[in-house]
Amino acid sequence: MTRTASPARLLGRTLLIAGLLASTAAWADGSPLGLWKSIDDSTGKPKALIRITENNGELSGRIEKLFRASEEDQNPVCQKCEGELKDKPVIGMTILSGLKKDGDEYNGGQIIDPANGKVYKSKLSVVDDGQKLNVRGYVGMPMLGRTQTWLREQ
Repeated sequence: MTRTASPARLLGRTLLIAGLLASTAAWADGSPLGLWKSIDDSTGKPKALIRITENNGELSGRIEKLFRASEEDQNPVCQKCEGELKDKPVIGMTILSGLKKDGDEYNGGQIIDPANGKVYKSKLSVVDDGQKLNVRGYVGMPMLGRTQTWLREQ
């Protein structure tokens, strides 16, 4: 006797497959959504894992993990941040916000550096077939800042 799957089970499988294909397509089309590893400019070593999500057309990025030496505080707080972020845990902190798609880039956002508490204007672009993210923080004009390259975490 052959068994047929129930309509609910077929729908569940279809949605799962569609979700997997959509996430693969997002990587292929250069989407910034997903988990990214930031690299320290001076040491070249991994600094943090940041998850970028989208809500109502705006991107935000939240720190999920820090890569710190064993002698360092493994759950630091943002001592130099101001306002509501002052003395809040860095892990779980939203450091990237307000970015909106503008052609091949995402502009109009801001990024917080928990090391110094400063807030910068921000923009980003996806490069290398969706495997790298150029994140620029700047004051005033984009030419007055620096770019970090984040690596997609598989």
